[in-house]
Amino acid sequence: MHDDTSPLNRRDFAVTTLAAGFALAARPVAAEPITTDTKGLTAGEVKVPVKDGTVPAYRAAPEKGGPFPTVLVVQEIFGVHEHIKDVCRRLAKLGYLAIAPELYARQGDVSKIKEIPDIISKVVSKVPDAQVMSDLDAAVAWAKKDGNGDTSKLGITGFCWGGRIVWLYAAHNKNLKAGVAWYGRLSGAGKATELQPKYPIDLAGEIKAPVLGLYGEKDTGIPVKDVEAMREALKKADNKACEIVLYPDAPHAFFADYRPSYKKDAADDGWKRMLAWFKKSGVA
Repeated sequence: MHDDTSPLNRRDFAVTTLAAGFALAARPVAAEPITTDTKGLTAGEVKVPVKDGTVPAYRAAPEKGGPFPTVLVVQEIFGVHEHIKDVCRRLAKLGYLAIAPELYARQGDVSKIKEIPDIISKVVSKVPDAQVMSDLDAAVAWAKKDGNGDTSKLGITGFCWGGRIVWLYAAHNKNLKAGVAWYGRLSGAGKATELQPKYPIDLAGEIKAPVLGLYGEKDTGIPVKDVEAMREALKKADNKACEIVLYPDAPHAFFADYRPSYKKDAADDGWKRMLAWFKKSGVA
């Protein structure tokens, strides 16, 4: 019997350890990005076993107590760099085990690519959705086995590239309690591929957990018409559990406090809404 997990068949992963600092394409970084310390936390890199090897991940959890409600944190297109690690620490300070697996580990190290179009063409376009779903499942399994994660209280949040993944994962995992998608693409608009065949709007009737979508009216990549179309698709699917908030003055990446796109008011409001969403949905 052929064993895809045997050492000889294991893929050579392009990323075996997480990037330090911020991704090159995300620079220059704002003078004072939000920085959360690790006091009272267990935080750092871990290795998550997946079916063809291991992927590096960042996890943060309270130092004492547990098991803790578990939140998957899904990266922007820049991978698991300092901002995503900080989001994990922020959640850990609030009593969660937060884990962010590096979901491009097989395809390439985006932290060292200087231009966003190159990140998309050389790496992101080659990452299969099925692989991402499997790796997120593996991160959940890791949290449960670790003993610090209460995966019966499972949530997911993600940003930009990861925002789309949140919607997909909510259609994939029947055990998910809730998701919060920050400005994730909703419609394929000619971008669907064999590796990335479906978009949230295609899955409106299959979403198994309540998802809160947080979007900006001034997002040039995700027009308001796409947001309204998603709302309509959810309505047609009789999905009353999901909700979308549209911030009038917010651009894409309004939560990214290390970038010029940061909008503090929308970011703070979205964070409060996320925590309330998790709490009411049983991720707390």
